[in-house]
Amino acid sequence: MMEFLHDHTIVYYLFIVAVSISITTFAIPSILHVARFRHLYDDLGHFRKTHDHGIPRLGGVAIFVGFTITSLLFCMADKSLPNNYLLTACIILFAMGLKDDLSGVNSSTKFIIQLIVCTILVVLGDIRLTSLYGVFGIYDLSYLLSVCVSILFILMIVNAFNLIDGIDGLAAATGIVANGAFAALFIYGHQYELAAVSLAMTGAIIGFMKFNLTPAKIFMGDTGSLLIGLIAAVMAMKFMEVNKFPSHQSPQIYSVPALTFAILIVPIFDTTRIFIIRIANGVSPFVADRNHIHHRMLRLGLNHLQTTLILAGINIASICMVLIFTDYGNSALIVLIVGVVLLFNWGITFLIRSKERSGLAFRNLFT
Repeated sequence: MMEFLHDHTIVYYLFIVAVSISITTFAIPSILHVARFRHLYDDLGHFRKTHDHGIPRLGGVAIFVGFTITSLLFCMADKSLPNNYLLTACIILFAMGLKDDLSGVNSSTKFIIQLIVCTILVVLGDIRLTSLYGVFGIYDLSYLLSVCVSILFILMIVNAFNLIDGIDGLAAATGIVANGAFAALFIYGHQYELAAVSLAMTGAIIGFMKFNLTPAKIFMGDTGSLLIGLIAAVMAMKFMEVNKFPSHQSPQIYSVPALTFAILIVPIFDTTRIFIIRIANGVSPFVADRNHIHHRMLRLGLNHLQTTLILAGINIASICMVLIFTDYGNSALIVLIVGVVLLFNWGITFLIRSKERSGLAFRNLFT
């Protein structure tokens, strides 16, 4: 099998993506039919909604089906990734997400189930971070600290993807960039199993994306966003772990933590920013609002597609920046990325305030 991969790598990976796209694309029309027949639409009454008509939110079912079937068909079982634990975690998260999309799930129940999923992956599957590569002076982690950091990391990324799923195409585009980037890096590092998993998810999201771009025919819902976040978190940790190297050897890929941070910068930055603002205002960080980065860009007059393309462009630019300036080291690159996104956020704030002042001055002319 490994000789086949060496000789037919490109064809093999393209086939994985094509199969995953086909399964998802084939499944969505049937899901749309069932959703319309059973009147399973998004909640128009919610203040965060940006659409004026009901849209089914079961696209995550198609993503799950496309990813799972493709993974079972083509992803090899080897020591690099315990597929049994990964798919078990995906099924549990899928079941919870589906229940949430159909009738809602209590926040405490969500947290408990997510914690169970993280424990399965980190403790039973041993998918965890064992080192931070000296980022801000932190190197190897003890087992207990490694487990805690890994669980917190998965929880953060899973919920971050869930939180950015607020406009057409954004969570899907971010998932494609993240999983596509990890797949390319895994292929470069000859991690065939991990590349196959990333590509299976990339294909599933691409198949869904066709129906989710403005005007959206279907949403991915929590079923999709939680699953995409879970796979992104697992691939991020595996990417950092497989690129560990002894002190006397040169790494195959440099600045791995900074590169991982760049790949996940959009959901990480938006979630961190929104949590800090809510806590500073004395509000629970889990109370929903319309202050996410994509909501603020819509206030500038941008549409869903423009906002999605700009944020995806920033994501890709951050990745390229790390690859170009990789010799600067992890800590410096992470600070640089944070500085760039803070500058971008400041620019949005400046434009919003300028627009509001202009609007107020215009109204004053007629009062």
